[in-house]
Amino acid sequence: MADVLPDGMERTVPGGAMLDVRNLSVQVNNRTIVDGVTFCVDENDFLMLIGPNGAGKSTLIKAIMRIYGYTGRVLLNGRDILSIKPKILASLVGVLAQEHQPLFPHTVYEVVSLGRYAHMRGLFGALSREDKAKIEEALAITGMDHMADQSVLTLSGGELQRVYLAQLLAQDPNLLILDEPANHLDIKYQITMFDIIKKWSKARGKAVMAVVHDLNTAFCYGTRALLMNEGKIYAQGEVPRVLTRENLQAVYSVDVAKWMADLMKHWN
Repeated sequence: MADVLPDGMERTVPGGAMLDVRNLSVQVNNRTIVDGVTFCVDENDFLMLIGPNGAGKSTLIKAIMRIYGYTGRVLLNGRDILSIKPKILASLVGVLAQEHQPLFPHTVYEVVSLGRYAHMRGLFGALSREDKAKIEEALAITGMDHMADQSVLTLSGGELQRVYLAQLLAQDPNLLILDEPANHLDIKYQITMFDIIKKWSKARGKAVMAVVHDLNTAFCYGTRALLMNEGKIYAQGEVPRVLTRENLQAVYSVDVAKWMADLMKHWN
């Protein structure tokens, strides 16, 4: 039996793309930032968005999340995303940005529990047994369960990013959209975060779309890649077929493969 949301929308459409972006364009101040982008995200995809600064990656994400107006169509489980109520959309799609600046001394548990808002009945609904189970599971997955009662104002950047990842996992969406989530984290926390997300993406009805700059991260964790340049898709498909030496050199105007190979000599 299909998992149906309150407005009758199914969480997933069997055999169809989870996210279907068709000919999407975005203009900001009469300047085209994203130009005719078309791609799909399927179940269990870990789609990596790659490209130089100014390629339109973050703008594309913001258009999908309805922050920017656009032309074209964005379908979520076969339904136009513009027709989906915000609370329903929040139960289907979770977004993790580069960094967060908490202003109040809420506990880790309280911040993670906010991920259950989209599933609660009424504005001031109490947490159900299922809500609490999802919160505890998310804390355990991210390794933050032992800090549940600690103020988020006392956490390091890596710990704080894991708290907000736990909030998203507690939200239990089908699609995670990540905008350079590990950009300011040290190597240990980058590996931890992407290991967690990769494992999550393999579950039934889940998928991830991530903007990343680190090409090694794309190779290690991505199933498919979308290489963007000047607002357009330069190449898309399986990671090794997209992030070729020729494609990277064309987009970045430098021999990326040679540069990375030279770097690796230091570790031999």
